[in-house]
Amino acid sequence: MIASDFSFIIPVYNRPEEVRELLESLCALDAPKTFEIVIVEDGSSLDARLITEHFSNQLNIAYYYKDNTGPGHSRNYGMERAKGNYFIILDSDCILPKHYLNEIILFLNTTYVDCFGGPDAAQDNFTELQKAINFSMTSILTTGGIRGGEKEIEGYEPRSFNMGISKEAFCASGGFGNIHPGEDPDLSIRLKAMGYSLCLIPKAFVYHKRRISFESFFKQVYKFGQVRPILNKWHPHTTKITYWFPTIFMLGLILSLILFFLEIKLGLYSYGLYFLVVFGFAFKSTLDLIVAILTIPTVLIQFFGYGWGFLKAKMKLFLSRKSVEELFPNLFFITS
Repeated sequence: MIASDFSFIIPVYNRPEEVRELLESLCALDAPKTFEIVIVEDGSSLDARLITEHFSNQLNIAYYYKDNTGPGHSRNYGMERAKGNYFIILDSDCILPKHYLNEIILFLNTTYVDCFGGPDAAQDNFTELQKAINFSMTSILTTGGIRGGEKEIEGYEPRSFNMGISKEAFCASGGFGNIHPGEDPDLSIRLKAMGYSLCLIPKAFVYHKRRISFESFFKQVYKFGQVRPILNKWHPHTTKITYWFPTIFMLGLILSLILFFLEIKLGLYSYGLYFLVVFGFAFKSTLDLIVAILTIPTVLIQFFGYGWGFLKAKMKLFLSRKSVEELFPNLFFITS
């Protein structure tokens, strides 16, 4: 495969400055600039049209504006109009290292797969909170490395912030569904069931900026937690006990706090030891004391947000006979 085989698909919603940074990183890639870039403006009131026009002399860019139908449908919209034979899907808040596309080309030319994912990382100039959230979202101590690490993983479920899919696999699967978040693991599960090959390319990482606060981070992981029981309902063979871990962590910490006041302190001490280890790993990986301190609240938010969302969704699905769309209207986009 060569650079011209690829189309980058980038949905965007009210984030023109993110698009500027991403396009700047695409200009700086080591690979020939023969690839295509498809920007899909998802009903933004603050659009990136002028910014994309600014880069039109340096990059092959197609720009589309459409009504707001969510990121999954916007990615499908872009892939339907793209000219490449292989699509690379990115979030608008990502920045690419120079070697990114060359690593993908090298990998696919030696080990072809129909769908791949890459890890995310924090750039040196990110804020302390961005780095702390990145650690929380990627560390083996928190997510178990499900977002990617340093080893190739066959059967990996790519995440749509950094995901590649062949045109053949997209056409056969119909692409992303209208749930959000959760549209990416849903597509990965369906692709596996269809017999397509999926894996992680460890060196194809992106710098994921995540312009979010503590509050918006909680809302994000809460939705992640809500989505998982829905995916398990749609795809029962994917159910795992590990999806309960954040809920167990949350309930265990609450119980440990209660027992502490009853002079039973072992449980809380165990949690304290865990957070001490998290702090140590965060400091070792970032060499930044403030980032290491901030990982304590970000890990707590991640476990409590996901765990509470997961538990509530499980209870709703168990107790109600309503459709998933009726129970969780905030997780679905209506498309025509």
